[in-house]
Amino acid sequence: MELDRYDRRILEVLQKEGRISNQELADRIGLSPSPCLRRVRALEETGVITGYRAVLDARKLGLTLMALIHISMDRHTPERFANFDAAVGALPEVLECLLITGQDADYQLKVVVRDMEAFQELLLSRITRIEGVSGVHSSFVMRRVVDKSALPVEG
Repeated sequence: MELDRYDRRILEVLQKEGRISNQELADRIGLSPSPCLRRVRALEETGVITGYRAVLDARKLGLTLMALIHISMDRHTPERFANFDAAVGALPEVLECLLITGQDADYQLKVVVRDMEAFQELLLSRITRIEGVSGVHSSFVMRRVVDKSALPVEG
C-alpha cells in the first residue's frame, strides 16, 4: 500500500492518541470526516494498523522489576525454536521475545515482574525448564531512557 501524507499523518496521530474521535482526527490532518474514516478503515483492512490497545502503568500494577534475559539454545533446529517460541509466548511476564544474532545468545526476552522473588520463580521454575534452553544471562533495567512504541512513518 502506498502511503500519502494524509495516511502518514493519520498513523502518527493514532499511534499517540488511539482513542481520538474521527472528527478530531479529520480536523487535525485537514480532511473532512468521511474521507478520513475511509482512510483509517483502509489502513486497518490492509493490515498497516493491526489493532488498538490501552497502555498500562506497570508500577501501579505492582510490576516494579524489568529484566532483559539472553537465552542460548542447545540445538538450532526448527523444532527447538518452535517449542521455545510457543512456551515463552504463553508466559504473561514476557513482554517481548526477539530471535537475535551477533550475541552469544539466540533470544532476548524483556520481562516484567513484581520483585526479585518473582523473577527467580519465573527464571528457575519456568524459563530454564523449557526444553533446549542451555544458557541464561540476565540484566536488570535501572531506568527507561526511551520508552515508546510509535513507529516512524515519514515518507
